[in-house]
Amino acid sequence: MLFGEWVYDKLSPQILICKVENGKPHFGHFYPIAYDDISKNEFQVVNQFTIIGKSKRIPDLIIFVNGLPLVLFEFKNLFSQDATVEAAYNQVQHYTLDIPQVFEYNALTVVSDGQTTLHGMYSSGLEWFAAWKSTDGREVVNNGFALETLIKGLLVPERLLQYVRYFIFHEPDKGQLIKKGAKYHQFFGIQYALQQTLKSVRPYGDGRIGVVWHTTRSGKSITMAIYTGILRQLPELKNPTIVVQVDRFDLNRQLFDDFVAAKDLVGDVRIANTTDELRSLLSGEGGGVVFSTVQKFNLKDNANGRELEHPVLSTRDNIIVIADECHRTQYGLIQGFANNLRRALPQASFIGFTGTPVDSKDADTEAVFGEIIHTYDIRQATEDKAVVPIYYEPRLAKLHLGNEQLEEEAEEIIGGLEDSDKNKILWAAMEDAAGSAARVEAIAKDMLQHYTNRNASLSGKAMIVCMSRRNCVKLYDALTALEGCPEVAVIMTTNIAKDPIAWNPHVRTKEQMEAIKSRFKDPDDPLKLVIVRDMWLTGFDNPAMHTLYVDKVMSGHNLIQAVNRVATVFRDKPSGLIVDYIGIGDRLRDATNKYTTSGGQGKVAFDIEEAFSLTQEVIVLLQDSLPDGINYSPWLALTGPEKIKMVSQTTNHFVSDDELCKAFMLNEKILSSLAPIIKSHESINELAAVIIYLQHVGAALRKLKNPDRNIRKAATQVKDLIHRSIESEDVVDVFQMAGIERFDISIINDDFLATAKAQKTGNELKLELIRQILNDEIKVLSFKNLAKSRKLKEAVEKILADYHNHFFDSLVAMEKLREVAKQMQEEDQRRNQLGLTDEEEAFYEILANHPNAVQDFDLIKELVQKILVEVKKSAQQPDWYKKDDTKAQLQLAVKKVLRFKVNSELQEILDEVMEQAEARYSKWGDMSVA
Repeated sequence: MLFGEWVYDKLSPQILICKVENGKPHFGHFYPIAYDDISKNEFQVVNQFTIIGKSKRIPDLIIFVNGLPLVLFEFKNLFSQDATVEAAYNQVQHYTLDIPQVFEYNALTVVSDGQTTLHGMYSSGLEWFAAWKSTDGREVVNNGFALETLIKGLLVPERLLQYVRYFIFHEPDKGQLIKKGAKYHQFFGIQYALQQTLKSVRPYGDGRIGVVWHTTRSGKSITMAIYTGILRQLPELKNPTIVVQVDRFDLNRQLFDDFVAAKDLVGDVRIANTTDELRSLLSGEGGGVVFSTVQKFNLKDNANGRELEHPVLSTRDNIIVIADECHRTQYGLIQGFANNLRRALPQASFIGFTGTPVDSKDADTEAVFGEIIHTYDIRQATEDKAVVPIYYEPRLAKLHLGNEQLEEEAEEIIGGLEDSDKNKILWAAMEDAAGSAARVEAIAKDMLQHYTNRNASLSGKAMIVCMSRRNCVKLYDALTALEGCPEVAVIMTTNIAKDPIAWNPHVRTKEQMEAIKSRFKDPDDPLKLVIVRDMWLTGFDNPAMHTLYVDKVMSGHNLIQAVNRVATVFRDKPSGLIVDYIGIGDRLRDATNKYTTSGGQGKVAFDIEEAFSLTQEVIVLLQDSLPDGINYSPWLALTGPEKIKMVSQTTNHFVSDDELCKAFMLNEKILSSLAPIIKSHESINELAAVIIYLQHVGAALRKLKNPDRNIRKAATQVKDLIHRSIESEDVVDVFQMAGIERFDISIINDDFLATAKAQKTGNELKLELIRQILNDEIKVLSFKNLAKSRKLKEAVEKILADYHNHFFDSLVAMEKLREVAKQMQEEDQRRNQLGLTDEEEAFYEILANHPNAVQDFDLIKELVQKILVEVKKSAQQPDWYKKDDTKAQLQLAVKKVLRFKVNSELQEILDEVMEQAEARYSKWGDMSVA
C-alpha cells in the first residue's frame, strides 16, 4: 500500500505488509499509530524542517507522530502590518505545489499571525478555516491567545490522535475527494455525546442519551455522521445498529446525502423505503446504519384485521436511534408512530439532534431524550464565522398579522371555534389576500429588480418562499413574464390526479427533482431563482444562495430553519439577506432572540412522576362523571362505528346537564395539558386507552357546544390527540352520532324535526344542536334587531330551563323550540307583508313593544322611517358612537320625531333606539350589508 493511501484509510491500525526474510515472504500487520495506547507513539515538534520537492521549502513548524508529518504550521509576524493570516494561508497554497509530498500525510494545517489562529484542511479555501475556541467544550474563549487555545484544546497527544482517527473524513464531489474535518463545537459535542451514550444505553441506563443542540448551518449533519461512525467502532456496543430517524425524507434528503458522502466514516447506509423493508432491516442481528422516517413505524393490516400494536422487531440493547430535529414527531408516545417505534425496539436508546431550541410548550424533548448534552447557538456560530451574518430588509409588507383590527373582525366570525379551526380560516384568508393578482405582480417586479441589483455586486442565488403552492405558481407566472428574468423553477410536491393542468410544467419525477437540485446548487448554472412553499426549507444546503425572499407567514423554529438557508459560508459571501414581503419582522426578532438567549436550555414544566400522579387523579375525576356501563378498555381495538357509538352514549349523558358538562370539559383540558409531559413515562401505555377515549369525548363535546358555522362541509377530524405524528383516527362527527345527515343552519325545518322524532336515542344531542343553532340566530339578530333577539333569547332560555327542571322531556322541548323557530319565520313573513325593510323592522319592534305609547301601524311605520333617516345621517361620521356630542344630537333629533306622537314611555323608547342604532351602525360599512 502506498503511504499516500493512508490518508484515505485514516491511518488504519491494520495495514497488511509483506517482508522478505531469507528469501521467504512474511506477512504481518503494520501499525502506523497506536490509538489505544498513547505511550507507544513518538511525538516530535520540529521547527524549520527543510523539505525538498519541486523547490526547497521550510515550513515554520511540523508535528510528527511516529515520523509522519500530521500537523503543519505557518506563522506570520504579529508586529508586521503586511504579515497577515491570509498571507500565511497563501504561502501554504504554494507549499502544496512545491512540496506536495508533505501533504500526503497532513491531518491539519494551522495558519497564524499571532493575533488570529486558524486550523483547517490544506485543500480547503480560507473561508473554511476556523479558530479553535475552547479547551473543554463548555467555556468559549473569544478574546484570548488563540494559538494557546488551539494547542491546549486540540493538539495535546490524546485529542490529536482522536481527531486524526475519527474527526477527518473525505467525501466525493464531482469526481474528486474533498477532505473535511470537525470544528471545535463538533469535536466536543461528539465527545460529550459519546460519554453520555456509554452511561445511558441499556441495560446500564434508561435509554435517554440526551440532546445535542447545534444551530442550523453549523455542520449538524457532519456531527451526526461522525458520531455514528464512532459508535460503530466502539467495542462496548458490539456492532450496534444505528437508526437515523427523520420527519419527512423529502425535507431531509440532505442529511442522507451527507451520510452517504461520509461513507469512509460511517460505512454503508441503507434506506427503509417501506414498512416491510424497515421491519426486515431491524429484525436482523447485524449492525449497520438505517435511515427511516418515523411514519414507517406504522400499523399494518393483516389476515385478522389491523394490528392493535406494533410488533417487536428486536430486543437488542445495542440499537441507538438518532432523531433529527427531535422536537417534531417524537412525542406521540401515548399512541402513534413514536409509540410504535418504542414498542418495536423496546431496548433501544435515543439521542436527539436539533438546530432549534427545545423549550417550547409541547416539545418536551428532555423528557423523551434526556438532558441537553451540548449547545452551540446561532450567536456563537456567527462569532465563529461558522455561518455568515444574516440581515433583514422589510419591503412591501402589506399583510401584517399584527393588525389588531383584522383579528378583532376575524374573532367576530370565528369566535367559539377551536384554535386549530381558527388558524385554518385565518391562513386561508391570508393566502387569498397574498395571492391577489395586483399584489403578486407588484411583488414580482420588485423582487426581480431587487435581485438584479443585488446580484450585480454579489453573484449568487436566491430562494422565494410563498404561502401556498397556488401562490408559488402565480408568482412564477408573474416573474417569467417580466423582461430580464433569469431562469426560475417552482419546487413543490405535486399530485397529477388533483392539481390543475396549468401546473404540469412544475411536475417532476424524483430523478428530475434531484437533477434540478444539483443545478441550483451549482453556482455557475443559469438556474438562479427557486420558488418553494415547504420543500428545501429544511435539510437543504446551498452555499451559493445569498438571499431569501419571504412571502409566507412563519414563526419559531420553522422561521429560523428557513432563514438559515442563506447563512452558509461560501467564498467571499459577506452575509445572507432576508427580504420580507409579508411582515414577519416581529416574529423574526422574537424567534432570533429565543434562539440566541435560551442557551439551549429547556426544562420540563413538571417533574414527570409528579405529573403522572396528577394525571391519574384527573382521570379518576373524569371517570367518576361518566355514565354507568361505559367500558372503554378495548378502545384501541374498536372499529370506527363502535367508537362513535361509545362517544355518542357518553356525550348524551353530559349534554343534558350543563354543569356536569362544563366540569368534564375543564378536567379533560387539564388532562390534555398533562399528556405531553407524561408521554415518555414508562407506564404510559397503562393509561393510553383511557386518555384517548376521554379526549375523544372532550373533542365531541366542544364541537357540540361550538358547532362549525358551515355544517354542510365535511366534518372536521377529532383534534390531534398529542401531536401531528399520531396516526389518523376515525372522524367523530357529532351530527352523525345524532342521526342527522344534513340540515340548513338558517332554519329548523320539518325534515330535521321528523328525524329527531324517529330517532329515539341521542335526543339530548339533538336538543343541544337546536339550541346552538337558535343561539347563532340570536347572535345575528343582536346585531340587526336587539328587541327581537332578546325576545327570542328569553323564549329559548325558558324552554331549556323548564326542560332541565324536568317539567317536560326532550321531545317536548324540541317541539317548543320548533314553535319558537316558526314564530321567527312568521314574523319575517309579517314584516314582508307590512312592507318593512330589514333595517326598519328593528326600530318597528321597539315601538311595537310599547303598545301603550303608540298603537296606529301607519303612524309607527312613518316614525320608523324618520328615525332611520336621522340614525343614518349621524352614522355617516366615523366613530360617531364614541362622540358624546354626536350621540346627543342624534338623541335630540329622534326625540323631535317622537314628541307629541307617543303617549308615554318616551325615555325608554329613546334609550332602546340609541342602543339599537349603536349595535347596528357602529360602522358605516355595516349599513352597506344590512
